[in-house]
Amino acid sequence: MSARRVPTSIVSKPTPSKKRQILPRAVRREQLILATMRCIARLGLSSVTLSQVTKEAGLSQGIANLHFAGKEDLLVETLRFVTGEYNRGQVQILEDPAFGLASERLAALVAFQFSRSVTEETKMAVWFAFYGEAKSRPTYKTICAQADARAARLVRQLFADVAQELGRPIDPVMVAEGYIALIDGLWLSLLLAPKKMTRAKAKRVAWTHLNGVFLSL
Repeated sequence: MSARRVPTSIVSKPTPSKKRQILPRAVRREQLILATMRCIARLGLSSVTLSQVTKEAGLSQGIANLHFAGKEDLLVETLRFVTGEYNRGQVQILEDPAFGLASERLAALVAFQFSRSVTEETKMAVWFAFYGEAKSRPTYKTICAQADARAARLVRQLFADVAQELGRPIDPVMVAEGYIALIDGLWLSLLLAPKKMTRAKAKRVAWTHLNGVFLSL
């Protein structure tokens, strides 16, 4: 008797081995940085390990070692990524020649500072995690200070331009310092008490402060 034929639908076939996709260096680095951000937001800066990051990214530790010298290098680059992303957006507004009035530029800045992209929870958690460590970590402190310095100069100039446009005699340095501190505080409230402090409310608080300074915004 001939052997019964086995239906081809259930014949096991060898599974081709999966090859890891080769991606450009910049893409792999960003994958690892974004995974680091998620780990920091979930676990805290001091608790993050390289193995946790690679697992979060779905990559091997060997891949991570190809792109970063170690955990500290990855953390430093993550801080540069976060500060760089925010400051590029801010500087673009502060230096954009398309704005005809300084007050229009100020309105665009406030809208940007409380946009979804800036105030996303993970970014806020990472931002404050690094700032909390900056005092005892010279590298973090330097990166934060350099990022803040250029933005502070541009914000001071913006307030000076708005004051001149509206005919308001103010000290732009003091007003800018107070405004920057206010923004930091509102961001912290958004992170720690999101039900109490919403983006819309934070924006209203910022505008209340600015109207108190300039009176006619």
